[in-house]
Amino acid sequence: QVQLVESGGGLVQPGGSLRLSCAASTKIFTMYVMGWYRQAPGKQRELVATVASGFTTDYTDSVKGRFTISRDNAQNTVYLQMNSLKPEDTAVYYCNARHKLVPSLVYWGQGTQVTVSS
Repeated sequence: QVQLVESGGGLVQPGGSLRLSCAASTKIFTMYVMGWYRQAPGKQRELVATVASGFTTDYTDSVKGRFTISRDNAQNTVYLQMNSLKPEDTAVYYCNARHKLVPSLVYWGQGTQVTVSS
């Protein structure tokens, strides 16, 4: 069992920045592909970005050039730096851990609210 604890959400004005953090309770952090998902009211949860243990990253098109995902394997932590935030980025953001060899091992954080509004 892996516990994921997110932090860093909040209210920010359009054009502002926020940094989300997610700490994972596992001794084999490097066996997991880490990701951030988000879910806006009335919409399905969508993938925002992923980072593999070798630091390969992938982003959904709507955040490319504005968001940066990174991980610190020594601290078992994954980050999401969000710049140039837009109102449409408003959502609950969830941290996700997916074991790279056992696809059924998937864990979720509790979610953190990000609201972009003036």
